[in-house]
Amino acid sequence: MTHAHPELFGDEPVAHVQRDGVDYALLGTAHVSRTSAEAVERLIESGHYDAVAIELCASRYQALTEQESWRNLNLFSVLREGKAGMMMASLALGAYQRRIADQFGIEPGAEMKAAITGAKKAGVPIQLIDREIGVTLRRASRRLSLWKRWVMINGLFFSMFSREEITEEDIEQLKEGDLLTQTFSEFSEASPELYTSLIAERDSYMAARLRQENANHAGRRVLAVLGAGHLAGTTSALEAQDDPAARISELDSTPPSSRILKILPWIILVAVVTGFAVGFSRSPELGLALVLTWVVINGSLSAFGALLARAHPLTIVTALFAAPLTSLNPTIGAGMVTGAVEAWLRKPRVADFESLRDDVASLSGWFNNRVSRVFVVFFLSNVGSAAGTWIAGFRMVQQLVE
Repeated sequence: MTHAHPELFGDEPVAHVQRDGVDYALLGTAHVSRTSAEAVERLIESGHYDAVAIELCASRYQALTEQESWRNLNLFSVLREGKAGMMMASLALGAYQRRIADQFGIEPGAEMKAAITGAKKAGVPIQLIDREIGVTLRRASRRLSLWKRWVMINGLFFSMFSREEITEEDIEQLKEGDLLTQTFSEFSEASPELYTSLIAERDSYMAARLRQENANHAGRRVLAVLGAGHLAGTTSALEAQDDPAARISELDSTPPSSRILKILPWIILVAVVTGFAVGFSRSPELGLALVLTWVVINGSLSAFGALLARAHPLTIVTALFAAPLTSLNPTIGAGMVTGAVEAWLRKPRVADFESLRDDVASLSGWFNNRVSRVFVVFFLSNVGSAAGTWIAGFRMVQQLVE
């Protein structure tokens, strides 16, 4: 049965659920509220709970508790494994968090820190119940059409450079949800696909994780610290009759890419090579003109993107020559090459890793920090190459029909 307990929790919303002999107290917190952090501290200190569950995944827990974890970041591995986009998203979340802290003097996540500190002090286990942020973002991305995905990625990137102050309305919305949801609120409001991945799925996932962590522990009392926006959904999911292991496995999987997105790079490769072949079959001059069009437009726009990112001159030259080739290789992007070259030419210093989380809160910081600049170079040179692919392609068609 679910019920509120206003005397114990004051103004903080709470739901009690008993499932499989375990008593769950789901505390809905505001991620930018000092009173929420104080409530968490008070409840754990009461000694009433045998375990504390928190709305964090392993990577976010590490970022919150190990401030020096960025020192171990291997930029070349991140680029090679195709994780640069996810890393930028994580930095964007951190930048949004820092802007709130600087503008309002409020540290988002204080209630999670209080839960971690309190649980360790009380000697009770900490349960990480949220889904990995990378999985959530991949599932969200795979649900979107190519156009919506492009809008979301670019919107997220350019929002990191926004100089607009965070409004009181933004803070109030954040109190009703969480940092991840608020960052994508502009898109999730108009996209049911994003709502499903960012909110509904995570509600179900956290409920399944709670049951999984506390299986065969009848009589245990668990305090679950969640964002207020997840309270109702997680409560309902916790009461549902399903197999938690199967549910977790389902929600941890990444839906396959659409067929169009899988074959599009190959279509581009075949179309461009066919265009070259047709051109040379008509005349060597036309064939060379088509090759020159492809190289100049694709390479120059990728190089221009690297220039905008304030890349090293040799990185810009690399973009100029690499983009026309990588655009014909479905397995590698121009940004992977330019990012690696930039990281090699301007090796990040220890100070860059130490100040990364603070630097990305400002536009100048993204460009001045050698770590974050690698990601900016990666992104803008990729954008330039993508634009160059389509512009050069249309120009080649014009040349063939003239």
